[in-house]
Amino acid sequence: MLLIKNGKVFTMEGKIFERASILVEDGKIKEIGENIVAPLDAQVIDAEGRIVMPGFIDAHCHLGMWEDSIGFEGADGNEMTDPVTPQLRAIDGINPLDRTFEETRQGGVTCAATGPGSANVIGGQFVAIKTYGDRIDDMIVKEPLAMKCAFGENPKRVYNEKKQSPMTRMATAAILRETLMKAKEYKDKLEAAGEDESKKPALDVKMEAMLKVLNGEIPLKAHAHRADDILTSIRIAKEFGVKLTLEHCTEGHLIAHHIKKEGLPAIVGPSFGERCKFELKNLTFETPGVLSKAGVKVAIMTDHPVIPLQHLGLCAALAVKAGMDEEEALKAITINPAQILGIDDRVGSIKEGKDADIVIWSNHPFEIKSEVLYTIIDGKVVYENKAE
Repeated sequence: MLLIKNGKVFTMEGKIFERASILVEDGKIKEIGENIVAPLDAQVIDAEGRIVMPGFIDAHCHLGMWEDSIGFEGADGNEMTDPVTPQLRAIDGINPLDRTFEETRQGGVTCAATGPGSANVIGGQFVAIKTYGDRIDDMIVKEPLAMKCAFGENPKRVYNEKKQSPMTRMATAAILRETLMKAKEYKDKLEAAGEDESKKPALDVKMEAMLKVLNGEIPLKAHAHRADDILTSIRIAKEFGVKLTLEHCTEGHLIAHHIKKEGLPAIVGPSFGERCKFELKNLTFETPGVLSKAGVKVAIMTDHPVIPLQHLGLCAALAVKAGMDEEEALKAITINPAQILGIDDRVGSIKEGKDADIVIWSNHPFEIKSEVLYTIIDGKVVYENKAE
């Protein structure tokens, strides 16, 4: 049992306690209040004068899939041999012992959506994981989480070099449509066969994976920077009646009214860095604020390792500097990503019954000198700042 006492608690549930305590039992938040008495055997952390927040959540990164300080040997995020690889699962490529996990915890990030890159039209299955553990199977929050697909420059660049399709945006869209059509046909045959094994189609692992998309179990997680690519992803999702989240959404500020009209969430970033390709020419930290003010639910991403994951809070702070409301920026790295990913029953806020993923900060996390003092995941202190 753990008691965090006397801290200023940002619940991200619409309430801020100026001075409160949090009681944790069996990895869950048991009670939040101002006059909680600690059991005699409880571990006690005095958060007097400190900020207590839910652990940050990155809704789009590649944690553990491009390992630190390694080249090809640790690069397991892009299977660049086939533009359609929905059968690939992130859990088979993540190394939880990579040192970036430790750095991530030091930055107050307790949960991350991680998965394949954007080389392929369909890259494979994302997973939501806690950022502490030595075995990925024990770290899973939700799997499969989403099906990665990609529009724009990346797939056409990769396969142009191989002199095969897709070499154009038209081909990228056509390949995604073709795969969804084949998956629908596969589904129809399975349903028509019923329990008759002799009538079922031959097993197709790609189609089996895509059934989760067609059945509405998981969304397409659509990598799209440019406005026209964002709208193409929306067009295709509507054609097949499948769920969709907009990833990167670099030019989302140019078409905020369309995104709002479609009722889709936007996972924005990475906004810190160079405009290294043409589709990033309108890259700006103003994007999340513009979308949020238009009524779009926004999460902010690092796209780690593009931006090291421990700097997720800095990305949100820079969005505030560029005009985003401070509370909305905090939501964009806590409760909003949890809701967008469909894991808000467990994480994203400090609420009784949720996982005890809690971070204690020296000051407000958007202050440049603020430091993480404690990171707690599932009720266990997994990082303590000994220097403070």
